[in-house]
Amino acid sequence: MRQMPIGPYFADFACRSEKLVVELDGSQHADSSYDRRRDEFMRSEGFSVMRFWNLDVLKSRTNVCETILAALEGRLAEDVIASDLRFVFTPKRVGGGAL
Repeated sequence: MRQMPIGPYFADFACRSEKLVVELDGSQHADSSYDRRRDEFMRSEGFSVMRFWNLDVLKSRTNVCETILAALEGRLAEDVIASDLRFVFTPKRVGGGAL
């Protein structure tokens, strides 16, 4: 995973083969309408979007990595909204494309 353009946006980290975007957010992203539009665009392109707070990455790196791995392995298959994580799941079609 690495930073990459997706349409008019840049993802902090993305894995094209697994259609997963991981964003690391500071407080300026709290309740951001821009981020919601951006996430909607990425979902329309078939990507699931996972957002973590910067502080959680610094203090709980193992938990963050395990959560990303769970998404990559398909163990997260629904939207999750929590104080330390926002995961917007996009189901994939058989053959790798998005629904």
